[in-house]
Formats: sequence, structure tokens, C-alpha cells
Amino acid sequence: MALTPRKPVIGLALGSGSARGWAHFGVLRALQEAGIRPDIVCGSSIGALVGASYAAGEMERFEEWVLGLGVRKVFGFMDFNIAGGMLKGEKLIEFWRSHFVDSALEDLSTPFAAVATDLHSGAEVWLRKGSISEAVRASIALPGLFTPVYREGRLLVDGGIVNPVPASLARAMGADIVIAVDLNADIMRRHMLPLDAPPPGTPVRAGEGGPQDEAGIEQQELPLDDSHQSQGWMQRLQGSVKGAAAWQSVAAWRQGRANEPKPPPVPSLLDVVMTSVNIMQMRITRSRMAGDPPELVIAPRLSHMGLLDFHRAREAIDEGYAAAQAALPALNSWRL
Repeated sequence: MALTPRKPVIGLALGSGSARGWAHFGVLRALQEAGIRPDIVCGSSIGALVGASYAAGEMERFEEWVLGLGVRKVFGFMDFNIAGGMLKGEKLIEFWRSHFVDSALEDLSTPFAAVATDLHSGAEVWLRKGSISEAVRASIALPGLFTPVYREGRLLVDGGIVNPVPASLARAMGADIVIAVDLNADIMRRHMLPLDAPPPGTPVRAGEGGPQDEAGIEQQELPLDDSHQSQGWMQRLQGSVKGAAAWQSVAAWRQGRANEPKPPPVPSLLDVVMTSVNIMQMRITRSRMAGDPPELVIAPRLSHMGLLDFHRAREAIDEGYAAAQAALPALNSWRL
């Protein structure tokens, strides 16, 4: 029996990656220019935030606001907390509620769903009903950074813990062709550098001389004083949670062992947590996409960006746009 030809349903799965997620705007822009409009959108963590703005018809306004984010404004959205996580995340969600559409997920013209993780059972939770802002808040609740969200009897955390690139959710929602955006494919390149090497693209202050790596990037030494005047807010935040072991090792070196090689700098608590999350999400993504591979994977090169570099939106968007343009010809056989 011959099957009746029909237009394939296109699903877009936007992956997790914190600040690197602004690259999703560039991907969506490239899709629009190519005349490809996803019929289904789903997202995990930051992918849920950007995906929700697209499904709600707010992408352009939200992107414009994101491009205006500076370090000071990003820091202003951080409502520090003691229990459950460093940040409550309520300032960001309240801003969304007051400035953008916050209708029910089931009322959106473009079907949308977000992924979260049940903190008690480890189950993957698909959020397809209720408030957009509440679903996004649950999906972005990165453990240790944002506090968990209590919703319908469950304590929910970041969806990237169980499904960093939710291609399987797009498939379950009826997608025939799944376009997946993987923000973590490139991160191992960064973590293969020595722990004391700055990330690619780190500026070097004039007049400083130091060893250079093979790419010509000057490496910085661990400062031996506790002054943070020259550090940005991210460095100050990391410095505030430095492990005591780092300073103990430096103190031991100072006390009579000046001729011995200095000990390598010990990563901060935040560095350890964020790097561990990066590696975990990359491995889970590889495993899950091997079992149910999407038809197209767009993988922006974002290893030079940190998880909290929300003020570097222009870089991320440009990388997402370039990666999408390079990958889209693979869909030509589908005649989309």
C-alpha cells in the first residue's frame, strides 16, 4: 500500500549550557532565514528559556534585552541565598512575568515543552502544562547554583541533569525531523587545557610576561595576595568560595620551599561544580543521542565561554548563527 506524502513535522530540541544558551538565538535566526519554521520546540535549562520566548512570539524582544546585558545588570539579577543553592532565581523569573508573555504552555500556538529533573527519584519530567515562567524556572534550576522548585508534589532541578539535549522529547511530541542544538559538544577542548591555563580568548594585560601555551596564550599564575581589585565579578564570586586547600598549599610553598616548583592552583568550588556538570552533560548527551539520533545536530563552538558569562551574548549568538548555517545544508535532501 502506497503511503500518502505529507509535510514532515519539524522538531527543535534546544540544549542546556547556561550562558552558552544565548547561541540558540543565532540558531533560530539562521533557521528563519532558511525558511525553516519548527512545528515543535522543546528545551532543557537555558534551552527552555530561549525556546519559550520563541514559542510565545517574544524572541526578538527577549534577544534585544539579552544583548543589552552587562556585567552589572547580570549581577543585579542574582538574589543570593543560603539554603538549596547560591541563587534563588526569583528576580529573573519575576522580570520575565512582568515584561514578557506568561500564558499557559498548552495555549501556545507552537507546541512547547521543557525538561526538568525530579530531585528525589531522578526521573525525567516533561513540563507541558501550566505557567511558562514556572516551567522555565524549574528547568533552569542548576543544582548548587539555583534553588530547586517545588511543583505538583515534586522537587525539580535542571533538566540538563537527565536530558541535556531533549531530542527524545521532540520525537515523543510527534516530530519526524529533529534538529538538535548541542551546546556541550565543544567543551572538552577547554577542559583539556592545564588547570592553570586561562580559557581561550582571555585577554592578557600589557607589560606582563609569562609562559605561553602552543596557541600563544599567556598563562596567568595564581595570585599570592588576597586582593580582588583587578578581578571581575565572576572571579570575585569564585574567589569567595575558594577551597582552603589552595591557600594552604601556597602558604606551605612560601614557608621555606621557595626554590621548589609552585603547586598548581586548586580550582574553586564553583569551578569544580561547573566543570563536573559540563562533563556529565556532554557524556549523557552522547549516550542519549546515540540511542535516538536526531536528523541534524547543530554544535556551536563555545568552549571559550563560561557557564556564567551571560554578558557575552553577542559572541554566543554569532557562534550559534555560524554553526547553524554550516549545518543546515544537511537538510537539503528533505526539501524543506
